[in-house]
Amino acid sequence: MSSRTPVRPKPIVPEVTLQKYLGRALREHRRQHALTISEVAEIARISSGMLSKIENGQVAPTLDVIERTSTALGLTLAQLFQNYAVPDGSAQQVKTGQGMEVVRVGTKRGHTYHLLAYGRGPRKLFEPFLITMNDESEAFPSFQHEGTEFIYMLQGKIAYRHGRNTYRLEPGDALTFAGNVLHGPEHLIEVPILFLSIIIYGDDSSE
Repeated sequence: MSSRTPVRPKPIVPEVTLQKYLGRALREHRRQHALTISEVAEIARISSGMLSKIENGQVAPTLDVIERTSTALGLTLAQLFQNYAVPDGSAQQVKTGQGMEVVRVGTKRGHTYHLLAYGRGPRKLFEPFLITMNDESEAFPSFQHEGTEFIYMLQGKIAYRHGRNTYRLEPGDALTFAGNVLHGPEHLIEVPILFLSIIIYGDDSSE
């Protein structure tokens, strides 16, 4: 009987960074539609210089800018990201510090949202965010959205409101709630605050 040396799988490394992938994808779709940079920039409400830098992978745009640009090209975010880092097994890796910064309506200074995974299918199934809040946070926005939201506290202490109830959250605490009920931070008790927020969307196909 001959012994066999187990074959270790090679680590999954994306061929290009997310920043460069976005630039290439947007440029390719723009050219497919025979549109100029200035035409797309005008529809997306950004400068031509900014779009040129995005296409060349020189800047990391916010999700708000990417969404406006992809919409100007007739694309959904799922379609835009569908070919990004899809090796065998469809695993997706986002290295530390590389999560896309997201602009959420109602947020001002002191609020930072980083998206930790990017939907690539025809439907958005979930959105995981890493949220940071510091003592510069002035406005506490309230949100409503589809699906169920799960919050897990990593650092700091916060009073978080959901509907008529307010919950004190400390490191290690978790909170799960319906997203269609008005919710959001009520009071920052101890900063800096860091927590995971995962929004899980329902599957309409089972209805």
